[in-house]
Amino acid sequence: MLSDKLKQAIRQAYKAIGENLPNFNPRKQQTFLIAEIAKTLAGDYEKSRKIITIEAGTGTGKSLAYSLGSIPIGLSRQKKVCISTATVALQEQLVDKDLPFLKKHSGLNFKFTLAKGRQRYVCRQKLSHAVTTDDPQAGFTFAEKPRASDIKTLNKMFKALNEGKWSGDIDSWPESVHPNIWQQIQSDKHSCLRHLSEHSHCPFHKARDTMDESDVLVINHSLLLADLDLGGGVILPAPEDTFYIIDEAHHLPKVTRDFASASVTVKGAIDWLSKLRETGDKIAKLIKSQRAIAPSLSLADDCQDLLVELQKVQTFIDSNQSVYFHQEALYRFESGILPKTLKTWSGDISELSKKALGHINKLYAQLMESIKDGDTQMYLAEPLLAEAGFMISRLENFSALWQMFDKTDSDKAAPLARWIEKLEGKRQDYLLSASPIEVGFTLEDKLWSKCEGAVLCSATIMALNSFDHFRFQAGLKANDGSQYQQVNSPFDYINKAKLVIPKMRYEPSADQFTDEIISKLPALLKQGNASLVLFSSYWQMEKVVTALRDKHKLEIQVQGEQSRQHIIDSHKKRCDKDQTSIIFGTQSFSEGLDLPGKYLTNLIITKLPFSVPTSPVEEAQAEYITTKGGNPFMSISVPETSKKLIQATGRLLRNEKDEGIITLMDRRVVSKRYGKQLLDSLPPFKRIVE
Repeated sequence: MLSDKLKQAIRQAYKAIGENLPNFNPRKQQTFLIAEIAKTLAGDYEKSRKIITIEAGTGTGKSLAYSLGSIPIGLSRQKKVCISTATVALQEQLVDKDLPFLKKHSGLNFKFTLAKGRQRYVCRQKLSHAVTTDDPQAGFTFAEKPRASDIKTLNKMFKALNEGKWSGDIDSWPESVHPNIWQQIQSDKHSCLRHLSEHSHCPFHKARDTMDESDVLVINHSLLLADLDLGGGVILPAPEDTFYIIDEAHHLPKVTRDFASASVTVKGAIDWLSKLRETGDKIAKLIKSQRAIAPSLSLADDCQDLLVELQKVQTFIDSNQSVYFHQEALYRFESGILPKTLKTWSGDISELSKKALGHINKLYAQLMESIKDGDTQMYLAEPLLAEAGFMISRLENFSALWQMFDKTDSDKAAPLARWIEKLEGKRQDYLLSASPIEVGFTLEDKLWSKCEGAVLCSATIMALNSFDHFRFQAGLKANDGSQYQQVNSPFDYINKAKLVIPKMRYEPSADQFTDEIISKLPALLKQGNASLVLFSSYWQMEKVVTALRDKHKLEIQVQGEQSRQHIIDSHKKRCDKDQTSIIFGTQSFSEGLDLPGKYLTNLIITKLPFSVPTSPVEEAQAEYITTKGGNPFMSISVPETSKKLIQATGRLLRNEKDEGIITLMDRRVVSKRYGKQLLDSLPPFKRIVE
């Protein structure tokens, strides 16, 4: 239960924040949120299921609400608070602005840090080896040979790290680093081990110390999933000792799905499996122990058997190209069912890859033991540890793919999506991929059932005024003890914004629709000085912008022609000079684009943001729903479009004083059965249907 002492601490913190925040007005929505979050995490509603899902409209101040609703309880119960976001922008806002302000003015004494994945940090030993060896190529076994400019960058990094002028994470390095080069010097779980003296002061381990000392960790969804995949509590604090704040929670199901997928190229795997045998031989020779001979020989046998099986797979796809790739370069197996021969080989490859993993891990462990015992010099073992670690990571992904190909799907659950893609380039190859369709059970099993508590929040979680769609995606249920709240924005939508559906002769399915957009946009763009026009497809946007530039000589900034930040900066400069400014963008400009006040007064949405299932996973999901007698359009497309439309219209009003007009050029919202549901899920703008 939430004690009186904790209630008082939260009230005092909120009051102190208000006294120090310029133009602060207490919002009943915000105080309600703080109370609901605190009561949920304290176990007032359900002691065994401290989970609340919140849709908090723009302007409710959710970051302050979840911080004040969780941090005091975390401190009092000695639990960590992990705030997970989907975007770097929100992470930076929390770490650079929100949490420092809260700590300074709330009276709460807590430590916080930004936590990143291991691969974001340089390995001091690998970097040292790369710059001190006589042969710069020596430390780059698998990457292309470093250029002179790369060597120069590595030396600058080494100098800055040793002089304490760089913390060792790639995000704080001022220059871009080629991925192939960074891959060779980044920290990895296999070679950068703390108990080795050479690694005790590595940037990653220093960052881990900061994590251990912190009460609040700011992370991203990918790092959260990486920790859960390892069982939880390996990278981050254990779930049972953590209150999770999942901000931008509508992204979590997709991130989870992507994280659980795997892909392997056939010829590429044949290449590195040939080198894996050599890695085992080199480790056995360096250890100089009889114990290493058996796993080294076994690994060589495994690799040889794997190469034979992969050659069968390659020959099979080669001979069936006319079947799989006669229309396009990607083929999805219907209902995830593989041909019998490919299924049989998948089982064999899956078993062989598990055995190979066991043998390379055994060799790796023996090499580590030899180093600890002083029988092998670290400087000799370092490159081989890195090489082995690189191979183990590849083999783990390889094994995961073939296990997913080998798995027999349950009749009671959605099948896995499985597909192959023909890659054209310097040489032709085949990419084999597999992914789950539904991931709710994964989140329930690894996170919700284990964590001390969780807050899932976003401005757009509900679809068609219901939590059902998100609940299914995220593995939550209506009657499992979890709480749900919708908190509306305090904005005066009806008086501050108009939603206009203009007269249109054509619907988006008509060929003439794009020409009608071109003819109507010049007049619509005169409705305000600062305009944002959102499109559902790049090709349509490009056709429209070309026509408007040629015929009407309009100055338009277009997504993709410049960086996002450059477009925003240029737009604001023009607006500051009271000049007309127009931005054209697609779906990614519908979310997270913050143009308050005079920077956006005229929002035009050309078309409802329906997305046709084009990815193999989306196609497989639609196919599965159809086989179960459902309607994928109504159960997937319409709810997803509802969320996207809310996000798009949410670009207009960012502050309480903002005002403007939204024009939706797609009359399906008034002509189709589902249109009313889409309109009714939007904020209460003043509606004008022409």
